[in-house]
Amino acid sequence: MALALLSVSAQAQVGGKKIYKKKFIRDISERATFWQLKNPKHKPADWTNAAFYAGVYAAWQTTGSKEIYKSLLAMGNTENWKPHRRSWHADDVAICQVYIDMYRNEKDKRMLQPTIDSLNAHIQNPYPAKRPTEVMKWWWCDALFMAPPALVKLGMVTGNRAYLDSSDRLFKETYELLYNKEEKLFARDNNYLVTPDGKGRKEANGQKIFWSRGNGWVMGGLVRILQELPANDPQRPFYQNLFKDMASRIAGLQQTDGLWRTSLLDPASYPGGEVSGSGFFCYSLAWGVNNKLLDKKQYLPVVQKSWSALVNCVREDGRVGWVQPIGGSPKKGVSADDWEVYGTGAFLLAASEVIKLK
Repeated sequence: MALALLSVSAQAQVGGKKIYKKKFIRDISERATFWQLKNPKHKPADWTNAAFYAGVYAAWQTTGSKEIYKSLLAMGNTENWKPHRRSWHADDVAICQVYIDMYRNEKDKRMLQPTIDSLNAHIQNPYPAKRPTEVMKWWWCDALFMAPPALVKLGMVTGNRAYLDSSDRLFKETYELLYNKEEKLFARDNNYLVTPDGKGRKEANGQKIFWSRGNGWVMGGLVRILQELPANDPQRPFYQNLFKDMASRIAGLQQTDGLWRTSLLDPASYPGGEVSGSGFFCYSLAWGVNNKLLDKKQYLPVVQKSWSALVNCVREDGRVGWVQPIGGSPKKGVSADDWEVYGTGAFLLAASEVIKLK
């Protein structure tokens, strides 16, 4: 109810076609970016900020802001262009995506070498499993946003096919474990798998548990892989087909307010929308429409509805609310006061594709 009231109030201010005007999208992207930069959280190179800085890079592309670009350079220079601590962990190499994008602009080899060293180690070193659920390197679906785009980007930049092949092999291991081909959704990890005889965790309505942001991570990761792979690449059909299958399912799970719930198949148990999952879905579906992978007539209304809702979750000062805190499963009780850096990143990525819509 609170989100619905917020949406009605905000729509009176920004409703209609205004929210699709390029100036409006640039302005709200700048506000969200600068608010988040002034309110830092977590280590700059960890996974939360990797998602945020992916959005910051997209915001620079959207706005052309020299100040935003300077913030990207400042972050990289502060970190000496080094990923986070654990080279074997997908979360800690996610920032490499931004480093590679910045290298493409600056052509400064010192920006790239730490990424090469870290991703080489990531491929070579197994995940040091401590629990039965940790059955492979990328055992949680979030990892499919964190590591594969970095590996694919590096493969394209260096011309070294081994990075693409390693990413493809590891991605498909995770796909085989966690992707439900009937539901067309990913379980967060094997704690949420349901056996053929029906045993396993379920929601109050009896449905399987599929986490919104987890599937948002996957969709966002697929976009960032497909942005890199050439049209004739032999690996591309798998990712393209997976993207289209998931897009069809996700579109059908959007709620009437334009957002998605933290648990996708039991929205009644999780009242109130959630921006980080919804932001990644808006980004992914808009990208699919812009790149003619998704039918415009079918998906544009979904994108428009989600963008309108996302805009209404941004305060006047630029803070993005309604973001589920850090966690690995659906959560109830998300509110306008809840924010996280990856929520801002997801919003900025969505804006970067909505501005391209015709």
